[in-house]
Amino acid sequence: MSLSYIGQQLIFYGGIFLIFVGMFGNGMNVLIFSTIRSYRTNPSTFYFLVGSINNILYILINLISRIVATGDGIDLTRTSAVWCKMRPFFVSTLPLINLTCSCLATMDQFFITSKHVKIRRCSNIKWAHKIVLIFIIIWCLHAIPILIFYKISSITQTCGNTNAAYGIYIIIYLLGLVTSIPAVLMVFFGYLAYRNIHMTRHLNRQDADRQLMRMTLFQVLFDVVCLVPYGINYVYNLITSGVSKSADRLQLEYFISAILTLLSYGYFTGSCYMFWISSSRFRKATKDRICFWRRQNQINPLPTITYGRTALEMKTQN
Repeated sequence: MSLSYIGQQLIFYGGIFLIFVGMFGNGMNVLIFSTIRSYRTNPSTFYFLVGSINNILYILINLISRIVATGDGIDLTRTSAVWCKMRPFFVSTLPLINLTCSCLATMDQFFITSKHVKIRRCSNIKWAHKIVLIFIIIWCLHAIPILIFYKISSITQTCGNTNAAYGIYIIIYLLGLVTSIPAVLMVFFGYLAYRNIHMTRHLNRQDADRQLMRMTLFQVLFDVVCLVPYGINYVYNLITSGVSKSADRLQLEYFISAILTLLSYGYFTGSCYMFWISSSRFRKATKDRICFWRRQNQINPLPTITYGRTALEMKTQN
């Protein structure tokens, strides 16, 4: 059994598992963040809400198509010119929106925990709505070159970039916008917010603020662990794409790429569970919602539909 085959099986079965886990977890996050007023009016949790919605879209567009291509061999990017452009467009745009929301949530924690009034005023839900909309537009415009340069090769029948200059930018994009810059920003502002809480006594006594801070810091840690190794590996593959490699080396690199790819998908499917781990208040809200659904189903059970009566029932009634 080769390493490449094991890597394919990991992506297929691990991806299926991540789809169910991610859809349930992100779906619950969207429900909690959008229905509880204290969360809905908080800028940080608004960023988390947008990130959870973004995660669901990423799973539906990217992960499912990857599983189908790996398991069934049906890769629409090889046959559909439109999908060859749209899939990379979303794969490029959605992670940037998610990482932006994570960075903004970390920065908001720094704002709200500051002892300076002017800095605390920067944490504003109306501003949060406008900032997110602006960044969504920016990242969509940023991905427009993909719609121009990505085409299906007539020789290899694979979808890929056809512009050399943009190929160089992809390396910069992965090292900068996906890995280095978000990680540095989140670690930096996360540290400042953590320091603010310990320096400001009245904030240190508020358990709700500490829980939200933990939610943010866990999100930062998850980003560094899941996305940074994937970005580094992707850049390595691009740089060494023209190097002659042995069959054993190719299999080993594919196997490592499969593991790191699953790890990167884990950020979009598993980051939602960081909130449950880090916040007892969030766990309680989730439990209350699940118990509420159960009570509603017990009080209002689904009606049973009878399509006809048996001969014995008709005879008994007559």
